[in-house]
Amino acid sequence: MASPLRKFLLKSSSGDVIVRREMRRAKSDSTTKMQIMIRSFESIDKNLHWELPPDTRKIGLPSTRSLFTVLKSPHVHKKAREQFEMKINKEMLVMETKRHELRKKLFWLKRQRIFGAQFEILFSFKTRLDKAQLQEVLQPGVKDVSKYNKLEERSVMQALNSLAHEGFYSDAVETSLNSVESSLPANNTSAFPQGLALMLRSVPMELLKARVDKKGSRAVSTQLIEKFILNNPHRPNVEAQPDPEKASQHESVERYNLEKLKASMTEEDLAELARVTSELQLKPSAPLKAVPRFSLKNISKKPMQVPLEVGDINGVKVLKHDLITNDVLYADIAFDMSSLKPELLPLVPLFCRSLLEMGTKDVNALQLSQMIGRETGGISVYPFTSSKQGSKDPVSHVIVRGKAMSANTEALFNLMTCVLQEAEFTNPKRFKRFVSESKAKLENHLREGGHGLAATRMNAKLNHSGWIAEQMGGVSYLEFLKDLEGKIEEKWSEISMSLEEIRQTLLSKKGCVVNLTSDGRNLKISEKYIRKFLNSLPSNSSVSSSISNAQLPSNNEAIIIPTQVNYVGKAADIYENGYQLNGSAYVISKYISNTWLWDNIRVNGGAFGGFCDFDTRSGVLSFLSYRDPNLLKTLDVYDGTSDFLRGLEIDDNTLEKSIIGTIQDLDSFQLPDAKGFSSFLRYLSGISEEDRQARREEIFSTRSNDFKEFADIVDAVKDKGVIVAIASQADADVANKERSNLFEMKKVL
Repeated sequence: MASPLRKFLLKSSSGDVIVRREMRRAKSDSTTKMQIMIRSFESIDKNLHWELPPDTRKIGLPSTRSLFTVLKSPHVHKKAREQFEMKINKEMLVMETKRHELRKKLFWLKRQRIFGAQFEILFSFKTRLDKAQLQEVLQPGVKDVSKYNKLEERSVMQALNSLAHEGFYSDAVETSLNSVESSLPANNTSAFPQGLALMLRSVPMELLKARVDKKGSRAVSTQLIEKFILNNPHRPNVEAQPDPEKASQHESVERYNLEKLKASMTEEDLAELARVTSELQLKPSAPLKAVPRFSLKNISKKPMQVPLEVGDINGVKVLKHDLITNDVLYADIAFDMSSLKPELLPLVPLFCRSLLEMGTKDVNALQLSQMIGRETGGISVYPFTSSKQGSKDPVSHVIVRGKAMSANTEALFNLMTCVLQEAEFTNPKRFKRFVSESKAKLENHLREGGHGLAATRMNAKLNHSGWIAEQMGGVSYLEFLKDLEGKIEEKWSEISMSLEEIRQTLLSKKGCVVNLTSDGRNLKISEKYIRKFLNSLPSNSSVSSSISNAQLPSNNEAIIIPTQVNYVGKAADIYENGYQLNGSAYVISKYISNTWLWDNIRVNGGAFGGFCDFDTRSGVLSFLSYRDPNLLKTLDVYDGTSDFLRGLEIDDNTLEKSIIGTIQDLDSFQLPDAKGFSSFLRYLSGISEEDRQARREEIFSTRSNDFKEFADIVDAVKDKGVIVAIASQADADVANKERSNLFEMKKVL
């Protein structure tokens, strides 16, 4: 379970003191607490002769009394027994101190002696450090523990016992629940075991959330910890220790076996082995005749066709895809966001979630979720933003997606109506949880996947659609959430009115588009329910429209976070520099990622990944690195891409493989619902079937000269590109020192 809490159980070399340090992320550093848990067979007050420092409280804890009965002589006197008692007195001292005073308090503590007693010290303080910096803070203690002591089972059991009786931190529970819940709708389990994925999908998450709200953090796993770990008499203990000699021993055994095998071979055997080895070395890349070779002739020259019928119901465009879906109807409804006030954009993701998780006048959030789960296969609401093909105009919609068996089609659209029109924004406490969870998710994404946020930030500097997306899911959105979190209760009436204004602006037939995917019979049956749904919408928005063309300033920017790795991006709008779209750009950008960036960013540079991406709708060509130890060196690699293309000599076999790989990305396998939805997004973005066919023909006709000609286009990124790096303060300072204020700093964590 992912949690913002990190625990470290440390034992001093003397064996008398166990130190548990608990660090938890928070908004700012605050008062440190030092708790001293004292256990003694004797009276603690009698033996405690300390002069306690100021701001220290004594808390009496219940004593533990254990009785033992021993058979005195079972073979002679069967009933002769002796009784023993073990009583442990406990007391806690709580000291309030500032972090800079901690060393003084520890020095004072070392001078004290409690004879015949054991004491445990618990430090708790809040920090904004990431995992790497947290490790540096604790490095001296961790080194001592790993070198001189073993982590005793007793220490682990004490931590588990604390969890069982006190529960997990509520923030960690809520974040984990949200993380699991958000991953359930996706059917692609990747490396996750399919059976466990099916089990998780059967968990009633809303019931679990309600249980947590009612019982607190102890509602999660605490009983399981107590039953299966603490009170389990069959609990095994496994101690794993590294063997530094294991590799050399394995190598010695292998060398011995080879020498033994060689000794058993004759001169003729050795000569034959040398001959076969020489032949294999001379022909390392000879193709195996038994394996058929895939070529361009095996690929269709036409793109994957999805049946599409565009109709009209009550003045609203309705797209229908006649596909076999096993009696399931997939419905997508897009509401135009172009008339929404710019200042309301950051509230849109929270608005979408509030529709589903705030409840209505007649049912609460749990009941609404149960109704959706009982009658449908799920309903989701989220914003979608893109550039329109062949235009600078953005495409921005709030999309409502749902699916149901054909027999429940009416219930699906009734629930969509209920969610969109009857949801009430009356629960500030629940809304605050949405804000906190969204903020935590973005902060984690900034640390673990900062290249995505760097790309979003660069797009916001290059076009208006990128700016819209950044307001709803980038660094600007994170700053908005931080500011909003502390004002929810104070300004709830204003927030509630803004959410209602978003609804009044979006919900209208104007700009609405409906997308349906199912077989022909179900599509015909669904028409009357679609008509009823659309009749409930107003013809036009009740709020006056607002037009904006905002972008972020096109300056180079360093987003400062506590990290040991960087995420470096550089991008430019190549349409602005005269480039006319050609399908060869798909092949070239993929080739750059797989060769030039792979070799220089990942292999030689030590980053986890390097990417070249070309957005054909907006014209943004971008370079990105993932978990990169470098910054300026990475930018030099990006700037060297055009020279790499000019000097590239690509053979026909390599070119053919690159084209096949590009087509593979375009023709990736999709289930019927994904086919219908992809067609829907192409329609919204203005991509026609003629455009798809033209791009595919251009991909097939890509030649080696196209790579050299594209080098002039890449020069636009080198000369006019905007840079966004998510990096540490130290790396950004070094970059500014070496290249004369290359970055403007922006600290977000």
